Amino acid sequence: MKIVVCGLTISSAWGNGHATLWRGLCRGLHSLGHTVVFFERDVPYYAQHRDMDGAPWCRLVLYDDWASGARAVAQELRDADVAIVTSYCPDGPAAARLVCDTGVPRTVFYDLDSPVTLDLLGRGETVPYLPQEGLGGFDLVLSYAGGDTLEQLRCRLGAKAVAPLYGSADPDVHRPVPPSDSYRNALSYLGTYAADRQEAVDRLFLAAARARSDLTFALAGSQYPADFPWTANVRYFWHLPPDAHPSFFCSSGLTLNITRAAMAAAGHCPSGRLFEAAACGAPIVSDSWPGLDEFFEPGKEILLAASTNDVLSALDLAEDERLRIGQRGRERTLDCHTATVRAKDLERLLEPSWCGAGAA
Repeated sequence: MKIVVCGLTISSAWGNGHATLWRGLCRGLHSLGHTVVFFERDVPYYAQHRDMDGAPWCRLVLYDDWASGARAVAQELRDADVAIVTSYCPDGPAAARLVCDTGVPRTVFYDLDSPVTLDLLGRGETVPYLPQEGLGGFDLVLSYAGGDTLEQLRCRLGAKAVAPLYGSADPDVHRPVPPSDSYRNALSYLGTYAADRQEAVDRLFLAAARARSDLTFALAGSQYPADFPWTANVRYFWHLPPDAHPSFFCSSGLTLNITRAAMAAAGHCPSGRLFEAAACGAPIVSDSWPGLDEFFEPGKEILLAASTNDVLSALDLAEDERLRIGQRGRERTLDCHTATVRAKDLERLLEPSWCGAGAA
């Protein structure tokens, strides 16, 4: 199939989770014989932090504005089998109208932020990347979250057919590597600043760092405010390029996963970082949310923490036990949560017998 995507970004992993997911998914689709053309608006904040200009597994098209972008998209849609518009696409409504009006055999909306989308709608706020008429014009709506989110996308946005397409890890990128003295720490956290994660970051990361001043902690991510309450034993990396993620994870005694509030409340919504860390064999301690046990077995493949004391207890585990948990998590990820697995899921969902069938 030829698949045309109008998305947020694939060229820059700075400050977003879309790029890494799409890179893995495109690699997986390419390995299955499919072609992906990815359209991305060329905005300054991603241009300044661009870490991918092109790749053999995806054709990247950057455009300056929708007037020029629309012409290029329309040209590619003439022989496309599938057109996908994603959440946070800066020209989402216009792109949706274009792909739904051009007779592409299969049209898809992929909401990589579905709990956030539904939370905004529930608070009466405008969701700028959604078509005003909802999602009923698409043959298929894919959701980053499963569970009740799928029914809400049907009921509140008119989706005809819905299915989850979860995050993943690319084992060619996310794999065990030797630890690095540059990143070595007892507990790490990799994540862009988000106000709705901050309470959990305070409770599960910063409070643990204050309680264990004898240990080194590491935080990596962009957009942290100037008044962020750093402690002396926390090392900060303002931006960690994707190719450094394995070294960061593998240099940690434990790595922490914290889910955004809307996604934790919705449940069934594992972050891409969760699978990336697991694929690297890093022992993970995570906040808990409904459906987590569908992806990893708590206590065996992942550790859970609700309080600072839970994190401190995890830090006190013997190293060999932590390594066993990391290895089991990696095995589960390689079996169930790779980008190729997700690409095969997408391939199945795009079959005429499924796409538009109206079942989740």
